[in-house]
Amino acid sequence: MLEVFTVPAEVSPDRADKVLAICLGALSRSQVQRLLDDGRIVLQGSPVRVLGRRCRLAPGDAVLINRPPPPPTQLVPAVIPLDVLWEDEHLLAVNKASGLTTHPGAGTGENTLAHAALHHTKGRLAAAGGTTRPGIVHRLDKGTSGVILLAKTDLAYHALVRQFSERKPDKQYLALVRRRPALLSGSIREPVARHPSNRVKMAVREDGKPARTDWAVEECFGEQAARVRCWLLTGRTHQIRVHLAHAGHALLGDATYGKAEHGEAWPVARVMLHAERINLAHPVSGKALEIVAPVPTDFLAVEAHLRERFGSRRIEPIPPGTRRA
Repeated sequence: MLEVFTVPAEVSPDRADKVLAICLGALSRSQVQRLLDDGRIVLQGSPVRVLGRRCRLAPGDAVLINRPPPPPTQLVPAVIPLDVLWEDEHLLAVNKASGLTTHPGAGTGENTLAHAALHHTKGRLAAAGGTTRPGIVHRLDKGTSGVILLAKTDLAYHALVRQFSERKPDKQYLALVRRRPALLSGSIREPVARHPSNRVKMAVREDGKPARTDWAVEECFGEQAARVRCWLLTGRTHQIRVHLAHAGHALLGDATYGKAEHGEAWPVARVMLHAERINLAHPVSGKALEIVAPVPTDFLAVEAHLRERFGSRRIEPIPPGTRRA
């Protein structure tokens, strides 16, 4: 949506983000900054110039604003196969495949888990989640596979939101990481926030939100790699990936927080992270549920390659629940 705007005569010259935030009452300053960062605001004239946040605007300057189209107000069900792990009238648990986006967002099409779940349930997903995120209570990164829950009724939706906000569900992930950890288990309690210079990344930062990831080694592949079980005690964006990379053990296949080292030739097509199980109370009946997603074939194939190349040493598993102390 294109819009031409001319800076009024009564406005004092200043930075573009400040001037436009003052003059365009329908947009917040952060929304204006996002448009500027995306190159969607240009200064009319000869030549036409793309504006940045710190470019100055003065009275009489004319700018062209190219706003992105609004998100769809209602999703259209899509015929996409789902691996259903558990279902009743209130709750749907799916084993999400790697590569499937959880819900619509910038740059996504009509091929998300939300679209697929609408088709599977014949539209019976909790409206409380919103028109673009019906039934969605939590999410998994596009590259992450495993258990994800969707609410089919508003009653279940609000109960699940409360459980997650109170950190009651026991969420366990499997990760394949670079280099064998020196310890067999531990707890990473570093705050996480948006990366200061890269908007698509998160980072450990002193001013971030509290985050805790407990972990335990389940298998070592020589000194080169390990299989680690992670207990997610908080739910920050990219939390496991950020925490393990910060500890020096980036996930295999994670080009965002780690990079392939010299000599590696491992068959890794995606981030090696799998949401293997979740233990929680049923949102309506209160009955204890344990939902487990089988480890996918691509994850098992990487493990098999690592065992063949570097050998294997299995570690005695830690009893479930002990990492929550």
